[in-house]
Amino acid sequence: MLFLGIDPGSRKAGYGLIKKEGRKFHYVDSGSLRYDKVPSFLDRLGLIYESCEEIIKKYEPDEIAIESLIYVKSVPSLAKLAQARGAMVAAFMKTHQQKVFEYSPNLVKSTVSGHGHANKESIDKSLKLVLGQDLDFKSHDESDALAIALCHALMRGVPVTKKGHAKALKGGTSLKQAFRHLEKS
Repeated sequence: MLFLGIDPGSRKAGYGLIKKEGRKFHYVDSGSLRYDKVPSFLDRLGLIYESCEEIIKKYEPDEIAIESLIYVKSVPSLAKLAQARGAMVAAFMKTHQQKVFEYSPNLVKSTVSGHGHANKESIDKSLKLVLGQDLDFKSHDESDALAIALCHALMRGVPVTKKGHAKALKGGTSLKQAFRHLEKS
């Protein structure tokens, strides 16, 4: 299966693709989508929507995982992020109804690195260990998107809450526990 992970943003966003073959995960591609050259926020929303459609057409992922909204101090920033994320989800839903999933930042960090408040370096190190490659991330958006894709691949089949968030495995979620869950499924 091919999983697309998205780290949403209104000025730039990250995307990452991983492929699962048996119990192994392979890096496919990743990068950043830049929208900050378009000065008008409303015009950017159209560009965000179109770029997500292009990614779907180019890679044809089986499932898509996107990071849920995070708490920010600035209400205007949160509103813009929510609108950008909405444009992304709308583009994905055209072709991937019931195949789009969301994960909180802490659940992604916990699943990938074993600690819900892990720093960027820990996430990058875990990704390199699991994907078995000497990956060179050009931005944190890119590595975050790969972490979201990996989190989804590991959490598939885990029950979700009423709000649509994956429930943590018993005793918290760690990479080791997620792999055990993967073996059982």
